[in-house]
Amino acid sequence: MRFLALFLKELRTFFASPLVYIVSAVFLALSGWYFYTDLDALITFGFGESIVDHLWQRLYNDIVRILITVVPLITMRVYAEEKSLGTIELLYTAPVRDIEILLSKYLACMTVFAMIAGSTALYPYLIYRVSPFDYSQLWSVYLGGFLLLSAMVMVGIFISSLTEAQLIAAMFTYGAILLLWNLNWNEAAIPDSWGGIVAQLCAFDHFEPFARGVVDMRHVAYFVSLSVFMGYLTMRSMESREWRGRR
Repeated sequence: MRFLALFLKELRTFFASPLVYIVSAVFLALSGWYFYTDLDALITFGFGESIVDHLWQRLYNDIVRILITVVPLITMRVYAEEKSLGTIELLYTAPVRDIEILLSKYLACMTVFAMIAGSTALYPYLIYRVSPFDYSQLWSVYLGGFLLLSAMVMVGIFISSLTEAQLIAAMFTYGAILLLWNLNWNEAAIPDSWGGIVAQLCAFDHFEPFARGVVDMRHVAYFVSLSVFMGYLTMRSMESREWRGRR
């Protein structure tokens, strides 16, 4: 019951702010534009019978880039706002565990993104009404998108736990996500001895197979491990209040 109360409190905080609605409106406008332009380009230049497969791969790569751009706008307030307002002390002194606080904030963020990203299901529905297709690739795309968002949201939550300034949290979160996404894009600048390590850390390289309809447990393990590691660092950040208070 305590966890449910925390979770509902976080959701109310999100939807009481106009930010979620503004972010949702911008996302819908951009994703709709990408859907129209990607579909128009594929019809114009033609890909034969594989036009739908190419559409999902191209469209959802574009949509994911929008999503990871707006992640910092949602996660920046999770801890930073409560620190700046002083309400974080009330939360820490309440009879709840740190893990319950973290999970309630994480699940509230994921619920917001589920509602935002879930709106993109309209695009396959419109295509299916005109020309039915095998939607097995879509399951892979949405699984990959969920795992990617889970990891990026945890990155944002961890950075938000380090500062009181929401703007700083948003800037550093965007920088960290952009670095993870683009880490392997300039291979010429990476020493050969580091190439394999960098390739394993690049989020784009792990998401791209999902966009092609390929589910590989190595890529699933990457996103799950990143989410767990960021959650662990957030817990350590929350516990730091004890030694800082003693000092």
